[in-house]
Amino acid sequence: MQLQHLLPQITPLAIEWAQARSAEILAVGESLTPAEIELARQMGVNRPELVRLLMVDRLPMPESPMLAQAAMGTGLLGPGIVGLTLGYGIYICRGHRTTQLVSHECRHVYQYEQAGSIGAFLGVYLQQIAQHGYAQAPLEIDAYSHQITA
Repeated sequence: MQLQHLLPQITPLAIEWAQARSAEILAVGESLTPAEIELARQMGVNRPELVRLLMVDRLPMPESPMLAQAAMGTGLLGPGIVGLTLGYGIYICRGHRTTQLVSHECRHVYQYEQAGSIGAFLGVYLQQIAQHGYAQAPLEIDAYSHQITA
């Protein structure tokens, strides 16, 4: 799949999907624990009190076949992916709420804050994944380099 060529079609779909999923998490998710709030601060999050976690059996897949295929093809979603950050909303698969994963996802919250919106973040993030691949995308490298592995 040539993600670079599909970005003009995929990006608006991804933003719409992410905004809807974020609203869902913010509506029904749980607040961070005091320890997780401190962890979020360590990751640079300015407003950790706004972060919500939603524990799920598996991460949701986009309804759009093209978007779902792009997400699976790039490694953004699929087997083995147990966390997903969308603005201040974080999905975590049950049994995976660890300091390492929460710190990684909170670093993504920080990145969203710096970008200013879900749309602004995803525009940059998807471009990076198209250009460098998921594992080598600068925003992923940043999140991995800041996560706490203890």
